[in-house]
Amino acid sequence: MTLNDIKKAVVEALEDIKAFDIEIIDVRKITTVTSYMVIASANSSRQTKALAHNVCEKMRSLNVHVNGVEGEKEGEWVLVDVDDVIVHIMLPTTRAYYNLEELWIEPAKKQTPKKINSFR
Repeated sequence: MTLNDIKKAVVEALEDIKAFDIEIIDVRKITTVTSYMVIASANSSRQTKALAHNVCEKMRSLNVHVNGVEGEKEGEWVLVDVDDVIVHIMLPTTRAYYNLEELWIEPAKKQTPKKINSFR
């Protein structure tokens, strides 16, 4: 399974449970921690947990190892670590406060995150 296949599967899993404002940020040139950050918003803490669970289930069905999930107890910001893709699922207020898009955009290029409507 290629990195692009994993990225696509993550977005599909998020779309299945109605995540919104899904963005993919390529961070390969600025960190060795991961290749892509996927950031998505959810309407409630219950939905953040459901989205994280769906991403994990989708990865397991594709035999892709999930390293871990953090933040499920509170549900304001749930992180799913799939090695080369780190998924951040956040409530809109939490997302606005931490503004990860601005933090991870490569300063030299001032690239804009890639908004995803659908792969379908």
